[in-house]
Amino acid sequence: MTTLQSVPALGTHPASGSLPSRAETRDQLSRATYDLLVIGGGILGISTAWHAAQSGLRVALVDAGDFAGATSSASSKLLHGGLRYLQTGAVKLVAENHFERRAVSREVAPHLANPLTFYLPVYKGGPHGAAKLGAGVFAYSALSAFGDGVGHVISPAKAQHDVPELRTDDLKAVAVYGDDQMNDARMALMTVRAAVDAGAVVLNHAAVTGLRFTRGRVTGADLKDSADGTEFGVTARLVLNATGPWVDHLRKMEDPNAAPSIRLSKGAHLVLKRTRPWRAALATPIDKYRITFALPWEDMLLLGTTDEEYEGDPADVAVTEADTAQILDEAAFSIKDQQLSRDLITYAFAGLRVLPGGPGDTSRAKRETVVTEGRGGMLSVAGGKWTTFRHIGRTVMNKLAALPGHPLAEDMEPMDRLPRKLPLPGIANPNAVAHRLLVDGPAPGPRMAADTARHLATHYGSLAFDIARLANEHPELAERVHPDAPEIWAQVAYARDHEWAETADDVLRRRTTLTIRGLATDGVREGVEKLLADRD
Repeated sequence: MTTLQSVPALGTHPASGSLPSRAETRDQLSRATYDLLVIGGGILGISTAWHAAQSGLRVALVDAGDFAGATSSASSKLLHGGLRYLQTGAVKLVAENHFERRAVSREVAPHLANPLTFYLPVYKGGPHGAAKLGAGVFAYSALSAFGDGVGHVISPAKAQHDVPELRTDDLKAVAVYGDDQMNDARMALMTVRAAVDAGAVVLNHAAVTGLRFTRGRVTGADLKDSADGTEFGVTARLVLNATGPWVDHLRKMEDPNAAPSIRLSKGAHLVLKRTRPWRAALATPIDKYRITFALPWEDMLLLGTTDEEYEGDPADVAVTEADTAQILDEAAFSIKDQQLSRDLITYAFAGLRVLPGGPGDTSRAKRETVVTEGRGGMLSVAGGKWTTFRHIGRTVMNKLAALPGHPLAEDMEPMDRLPRKLPLPGIANPNAVAHRLLVDGPAPGPRMAADTARHLATHYGSLAFDIARLANEHPELAERVHPDAPEIWAQVAYARDHEWAETADDVLRRRTTLTIRGLATDGVREGVEKLLADRD
């Protein structure tokens, strides 16, 4: 690892585009009265804050941990129409999901999403036949207006060429369809940036210690900054509880007698080193309703997911030995043993899906968005899925506009008057960005490595040029964070000054994926902590 010199916060003047200090942000939050305070920095809260700020409202967003620090960075990393929903005849839902998927991956964030071909293997004795799955993927592609090609069936030999670790014993055929893939934490972070660009004030690592009431109505929250223990408060005309798995915890702050509104389902994933390159993903039917995924992602292989009811403390969710065994056993239906060695596992993570309260198998429950209003006027919103994050933000805003008495309607622009496909920051063709980075390169100094250029282009879009300039101005920041990784130290400084990174985990787990890929060594962590400490 390179020896890093002290690199203090770069460009601290607001005109430079760097972030205000936490103290400055706390002071701003404390002095103003906001139209909307969003509590919860998962993608649902972030999307709502983005749309609310676009509509002209004065918006504040806070989270007890990091942005996308829980469920929103523990997904299967997919933007998808929901092939399994065709099983229940939810044709309209699949079409709507496809619309949102295409909008995000092609117009809103093409620099953060990429198309992914899926192979759905049909084995002798499996839950579905080749004809049924062939018809299913054709219908699925038709609902996407054949924007990803026509769903069809191919031979096992063709599939094995693209997925060399595919198990071919008793393999009859392979159905093919298309969806999209993303880095969920980066997508969430860019949406935070979009909200701030639209005027929102945001602060992570700030936990709610209590709600504020005025004549029985919730009118804000008291908070504690976990970075230094400072206590402060935010006053707002309306408070939105978007705390995901903790939504009922906050509802009980509003009303100790509030009945449970949700139930939780745990989804666990494993990340493994790949033994050989994969050119497609596997979606293997386990039973009539469930599919297990094997996804090439971030130069790794992502396996999952489980789906079981969870009743513990959301903060304690973790991957158990039983989860690991289940994921590997189910993956073994279609993947050869050498790719499933436990020695290849670099990381395991689990997230909690928020489902509507009620009986029934969680694997068959609809991923619906639940919106409730408490006795103190606080709105609580939970559920939904990553693919439709923009739609959920618009839905919540329409709910705010229709509240009794219309407390915010006069101050907000109607959703139907706002741009439908406003792009996220950094929008650009990643191939063009990578080419420019390679051609321009830092001067003086060595040319940027091809893998670093590609990595920056596909994780930052045109914002990659800011990181390249940073590396040019501070040559020690042009060095790799880890010799086996494309990331450079300029990304750490950039995360500190422009992406709200407060802790090493913020950088290593969410601003980058070094932890997930097993590359967050003690030396790397020490270097990250040193750069973060140079903030002041």
